[in-house]
Amino acid sequence: MRTIQFREAVCEAMSEEMRRDEAVYLMGEEVAEYNGAYKASKGMLDEFGPERVIDTPIAEAGFAGIGVGSTMTGTRPIIEFMTFNFSLVGIDQIINNAAKIRQMSGGQFNCPIVFRGPTASAGQLAATHSQAFESWYANCPGLKVIVPSNPYDAKGLLKSAIRDDDPVIFMESEQMYGDKAEVPEEEYTIPIGVADIKREGDDVTIVSFGKIIKEAYKAAETLAEEGISCEVIDLRTVRPLDYDTVIKSVKKTNRLVILEEAWPFGNVSTEITYQVQEQAFDYLDAPIQKINTADTPAPYSPVLLKEFLPNSEDVVKAVKKVLYK
Repeated sequence: MRTIQFREAVCEAMSEEMRRDEAVYLMGEEVAEYNGAYKASKGMLDEFGPERVIDTPIAEAGFAGIGVGSTMTGTRPIIEFMTFNFSLVGIDQIINNAAKIRQMSGGQFNCPIVFRGPTASAGQLAATHSQAFESWYANCPGLKVIVPSNPYDAKGLLKSAIRDDDPVIFMESEQMYGDKAEVPEEEYTIPIGVADIKREGDDVTIVSFGKIIKEAYKAAETLAEEGISCEVIDLRTVRPLDYDTVIKSVKKTNRLVILEEAWPFGNVSTEITYQVQEQAFDYLDAPIQKINTADTPAPYSPVLLKEFLPNSEDVVKAVKKVLYK
């Protein structure tokens, strides 16, 4: 099996779906002539031409709205935001149109559109370019929200997202585009809404998703050296969320730590905490611990940024806390 980068996996998924279905097209800033801001659409303009790989002005509300409207004519657009921080300019189109068209039209129209691009922090990009919006979009009924953590999952989930008849928010990371992993050359998809147990264990369940899950892997390795067995679950999709996999694991380990790169108030880890205490309270041997960013805008200073972001040391401390060690 060959090894490719995350950006190549994304490019392959989009290209394969565009070859399969002429209704699929890509639109966004720098996706065509520049091959994508992060080179995730490299070569696509040459293959599919300017009518299906479309450069836009810096006008997210405009091209998001064009994409939503075009779904009602039978197309299946992929709308790339250079960063989901910029999606705030077009969020009215996503929340008030894409997510609600099916209901507001009484089922006469669906909205098969994918909004994709990087989310959360990516180094010294400061307060307005380092925000995680997974829980924002997951709060809205009508949207599906996918946050893959590796090239294999990214390709399989993006193909499923493009084929889905509902609007999908597909969130990547600038810091993952160069990540490499084995990805099959043959056709495959991954179902939306199914979590993956990346590491089996018996002593504690660690739940995470997106690029921050790497800190969970580091913590699990460190804890294994001390004889502590961690089960690490990658949600992959945060709406719909695979509660069953999480709860089944908690019933086995009796302890739960959730790692999420998001502000502490009202996020995905808060929702998981509620659902686990509702459905598996009697199985818990310790209070659930959730690890988030600091409750402040992201700083520019690398010293402060290190303090802002959760890391593997935080995970180790949380695991030992629930194990009373």
